[in-house]
Amino acid sequence: MFNLVFTRVFTRSYQRIIIISIPILFSSALFAEQKPYAPETIQDVAIVSAEEVIELILARPDMIVIDSRKKTEYLKGHIEGAINILNTRLKREDLERISPDKSSELLFYCNGTRCMRSTDSIKKAKSWGYNNLIWFRGGWMEWSEKRLPAVTE
Repeated sequence: MFNLVFTRVFTRSYQRIIIISIPILFSSALFAEQKPYAPETIQDVAIVSAEEVIELILARPDMIVIDSRKKTEYLKGHIEGAINILNTRLKREDLERISPDKSSELLFYCNGTRCMRSTDSIKKAKSWGYNNLIWFRGGWMEWSEKRLPAVTE
């Protein structure tokens, strides 16, 4: 008798968990599909691939690289020498402190083509008069897929 009652209660509880879980799983999948793509281009901004980022860093070791991702993402892995400034925290005075010369090269990246953080940071930099901007549109996704060197902390 106990086993029969236990089985019915367990089965009903399990069914409730499944019924509650399925919509949650589908809604998170739909949310991922609705996440916007970064634009294909940004006017007056050079777009580079991961290989080109490496070439630029090797040719110009003083070039400033800005990682526009969250600190937790940055700590899990980033391009060597990249400065982490979350797009929502990027302020004019921060950028002027890092790069007082508005014609110096600044390379921005974030998580990849489904991430708008570097796009937002670039738009801010442009509005503040910076004019030598480079965008690694493929971002961390491209970098890690190609298994390029990363710094973790």
